[in-house]
Amino acid sequence: MADERDADEQTGAAALVIRPADPGDLPALGRLGALLIRVHHAFDERRFLAPGPHSEEGYGRFLAAQQGDDVAVLVAERDGRVVGYVYAGIEPRSWKELRDVAGFIHDVVVDEGARGVGIGTRLLEAAAEWLVARGVPRVMLWTAARNTDAQRLFERLGFRCTMIEMTREPRRS
Repeated sequence: MADERDADEQTGAAALVIRPADPGDLPALGRLGALLIRVHHAFDERRFLAPGPHSEEGYGRFLAAQQGDDVAVLVAERDGRVVGYVYAGIEPRSWKELRDVAGFIHDVVVDEGARGVGIGTRLLEAAAEWLVARGVPRVMLWTAARNTDAQRLFERLGFRCTMIEMTREPRRS
């Protein structure tokens, strides 16, 4: 994927570059992944992974391992700093999920100080374009039930709700 560059000529804002992640981005990916963990754990501490002292390192290693022709980790960079990323991949047919092959957007994260200016939209659109260019018939994603800001963004971009995850913890005596 070629770099996607854009500058806000009216405000003089720095150019935003959407590009494939490289090994030098691992610290930023870990930092943003740890943010993802913290935010989701706050939504539902029983459902989502608890943040810990090794969240950044662990998530950075996880994303670094996501290699292959069927996976994309794209970063949004402004002023030489990674301010967001999207992790997407092509998933095979799943009989247990009753779905055909699909492109999945697994993560989209934007630094809290860089939100509200379209970076998440740019990342999602770049990931969707990457997936569609590889022939997927649809692009899917999951979102936390309480992540209403993200849900509004996803709906604006044409996503619709098709499944609802339900969780039950064991009953305590």
